Amino acid sequence: MDVLLFGIPAVVAIVGAIAMLLSRNAVHSALYLLLNFAAISVLYLLLQAPFLFATQLIVYAGAIIVLFLFVVMLLGAERDEDAPHANPWQNRGAIVGGLLLLVEICLLYVNNPGTIPVAVDMDNAFAAPAEVAKALFTTHLLPFEIASFVLLTALIGVVVLHQRRS
Repeated sequence: MDVLLFGIPAVVAIVGAIAMLLSRNAVHSALYLLLNFAAISVLYLLLQAPFLFATQLIVYAGAIIVLFLFVVMLLGAERDEDAPHANPWQNRGAIVGGLLLLVEICLLYVNNPGTIPVAVDMDNAFAAPAEVAKALFTTHLLPFEIASFVLLTALIGVVVLHQRRS
């Protein structure tokens, strides 16, 4: 039963990621990414990390996807559906790489059967909001601020590039 509870959101996350990569429409890709983020948040809930579950839904599935859709609509990338691929070998390379990764995962499972992480037995303090906030604002404050600066710079760059082109 535990493997089934883990397997359904895991399969949904994998299918969403593959559909995101294979979609030719940028808006559809963003929506498949939203599906992937939602499935990953369910996996966090199964790993007994309710704070990460809520953060995944609010930050990634909410804010980041809205930002992606805003940038896609701002740049007009949803209209570039019929453009030919610049590198036709990329599709074949991606399929070969994906198959190699799938073979590696199958070999790992065959060599170590029954080791799929379904639920982690950990104390509740590990994923508590107070512990995550303490780690985020003490140990990892600099990477947190750098990430916010990079996102802000990218958003400003998109707006400036779009205004130059108009």
